[in-house]
Amino acid sequence: MLKRCLLLPVVALGLAARAQAPADRADLANLQEDVRGLTQRVNDLSLQVEQLSREKADAQSGADAAAANYATVAQLNRAVAELNRSIQSAVAASRDEILQRVGDQMEKLARQTNAALDSLSRSLPAQPAAVPVQGGVPKAPATTYVVQKGDTLESIAKRTGTSVSGIIGANALADPSRILTGQTLAIPSSGEK
Repeated sequence: MLKRCLLLPVVALGLAARAQAPADRADLANLQEDVRGLTQRVNDLSLQVEQLSREKADAQSGADAAAANYATVAQLNRAVAELNRSIQSAVAASRDEILQRVGDQMEKLARQTNAALDSLSRSLPAQPAAVPVQGGVPKAPATTYVVQKGDTLESIAKRTGTSVSGIIGANALADPSRILTGQTLAIPSSGEK
């Protein structure tokens, strides 16, 4: 591009040497002025091309840098999955640590409670067990019975040697027909029929 800019004035000078007539000289002067204007225009265009080339290079390097800063969806998905795994691992570790601490504290409290109960039981004087009294006569303590499959109040009364009404009264049963397997019933002594 610069070679053309330099050649135009040379061509214009060559034309000037050939022109000898005054009309030719006017034409030559006009041509020289045109060549000078074109030379200036070519120089301006050359500068603009160089500037555009620099801007393009800058834009390209900026685009390359920007592209390096962007992540793909797959990369984001992998990062999220890794973050989820880290969170789950941290939560599991934290949960295990908390459970261990709670277990340790419960064990410590149980030891302290047992020690306090032992100390309390040693410090209290031994007292005889209270015996229920009925009409001035000591009453025998009630025993218990665990209801088995197929038991009825009648079969339990017969087996334990007491009465159905005694079992109903000792257990405050509102509906005597509703006893359940595994239920523990108080059985009055045989003297309380």
